[in-house]
Amino acid sequence: MRIAELSRATGVPAATIKYYVREGLMPSGVRTHRNQVDYSEEHMNRLRLIRALLDIGGLSVDAARDVLTVLDTGASTARESIGGVLYALGGRRSPVGRHEEEIATADVEALLAGRGWEIHEDSPARRTLIDVCAALRLLGHADVVAEMDDYATASQSIAAIDLGLVRAEATIERMAETAIVGTLLGDTLLSALRRLAQEHLSRQLLPDEAPVRRRPAE
Repeated sequence: MRIAELSRATGVPAATIKYYVREGLMPSGVRTHRNQVDYSEEHMNRLRLIRALLDIGGLSVDAARDVLTVLDTGASTARESIGGVLYALGGRRSPVGRHEEEIATADVEALLAGRGWEIHEDSPARRTLIDVCAALRLLGHADVVAEMDDYATASQSIAAIDLGLVRAEATIERMAETAIVGTLLGDTLLSALRRLAQEHLSRQLLPDEAPVRRRPAE
């Protein structure tokens, strides 16, 4: 198909498609004549994946390129491929204070040791969790950190579902793509479900009336 057809089929402007090609997110089409380039069904699927990563997953163009590079490079084993995807999806560091970071590091190390989770020291998710715990402590919400093990229990159940879907795929390439979509869009899915559950349970667990505020002693 020509680029105009690809644009109509996906709703992505032709100029944007060309931009994705220049930025290395999408392979070039096949040049059939001097002024004509054809695109295939694979280009259409890749374009839809790119839009999902950018629009729903919220990745920057640079981050999306890193993730897609892992997908395109390929790997010899499923575990190697999934590991590459997960590390490519890792977030940036946001340290909030040396003292809080030291305490938060101890929080995270205790969690990992207690659960027997084997996590590499350079894991982006490990570093992100340290930053989050440090920020929570700095804001006076150590009570949230104290519930981290319960959050980890729920997360392990979700991860088991994720990896079950990955294992069901027939090829390493499809496993990697499923890991990308399931992890990145799955984060958005879980965030939405969490908010819906909070709205539902708030009707049962939180009172309608405002709390009575005590007057300060004179």
